Order: sequence, then C-alpha cells, then structure tokens
Amino acid sequence: MGNKKFHIKSGDNVKVIAGDDKGKTGQVTQVISASDRAIVEGLNIVTKHVKPSASNPNGGIHKVEAPIHISNLMVIDATGEATKTGRKLNDKSKLQRYSKKTGEFIADQK
Repeated sequence: MGNKKFHIKSGDNVKVIAGDDKGKTGQVTQVISASDRAIVEGLNIVTKHVKPSASNPNGGIHKVEAPIHISNLMVIDATGEATKTGRKLNDKSKLQRYSKKTGEFIADQK
C-alpha cells in the first residue's frame, strides 16, 4: 500500500472547521497517516491520567494534544484565510500545492 497524500503537511498553519476547537488556528506538529489524523500545537487538549512508574514516581494528571481528523482542518494561505488546496506544476515542472482561493502556490513551511 503506497503513501497517502493529504492536503496538510507537518509545519502547515491550519484552521479547525469542526469540533470543540472550531475557528481556532495552530501549526501542525505531526501527521498520522495510519488514522488520517494530525496533531495541532495547542489545540484539542485532553487530560491524561498517568500511573506512577520508576521514571515518574508521582504519576499525575497531564494535559496533552490529541489528534484531530484531517477532514476537520483547512490550510491557511499567505493571506491568512482558510483555503482548499490543489496540486499543479510550478515553473520548475514540480508538482506543488496551491491555494484554490487565490491561485498562489503554498510554500513549504518546514
């Protein structure tokens, strides 16, 4: 089975379009292709209860970022608006993502 292609890459600025964090923006830190989800910095915070262990003798309650389904995220283009993305050849004959709203190429932000 080949690699999946998503409209979102790690390093992109995205806007959440559905769910509890609807309307909020953040940067993608990781894309999990196996479950079609992405982790966005500072969004979808959940509470994890951690059992005591040798490395963490006290255990405790931690706040962590949970993955968000990719269908609930939209890329933010250079103008600062959420946009759909497409792929087309740039001047160097390389397939690159572009904003369907403005028609401009989306720079890789890594």
